Amino acid sequence: MRKQLYTFIFFRLMQWKVIGTVDANVKKCVLMVMPHTCNFDFFIGLFTRGIVNLEMNFVGKKELFQFPFGWYFRSIDGAALDRSGGKNNVDATVDVFNSRAVFRLAIAPEGTRKKVIELRTGFYYIALKANVPIIPVAFDYEKKEVRFGNPITLTGNYEDDMKLILPHFKDVKGKYPERQFQVH
Repeated sequence: MRKQLYTFIFFRLMQWKVIGTVDANVKKCVLMVMPHTCNFDFFIGLFTRGIVNLEMNFVGKKELFQFPFGWYFRSIDGAALDRSGGKNNVDATVDVFNSRAVFRLAIAPEGTRKKVIELRTGFYYIALKANVPIIPVAFDYEKKEVRFGNPITLTGNYEDDMKLILPHFKDVKGKYPERQFQVH
């Protein structure tokens, strides 16, 4: 029922498309979502997840998962990060990957909705340490498309791996293109 509602709203009313998908056999991955220029991107992600009909997750500080909103964030497959013991976000997120049979982490490497000159690298090091592929996902507001790329297995060489990942985002326009990271 929910998939039908999401499909109707997303395809018919909003007139967006979903190009590609995530292979259901890929149980763990980092979904690298770009560009991230507005709060509405979260809802584009929720609709896409409902249409693709696969578990797709996000992480947040554990305080977000307490009353009164904790039940909601858990119901949409959010995971609370435990950073106790001096853990950083990367290590805390890798712990979540290691504790679950299925975890497809959607993350925006721009890290903000403001103007971005360079990407944050946490998404890369999470995937590398968790030994999971990165799947690029483009939110193109100009074409009204969500485009899934192919899984990319990392080599540990950030610059070389980004040469394989970033072309997926070339010519993609966010809601506010002047804010997004520019792929050359």
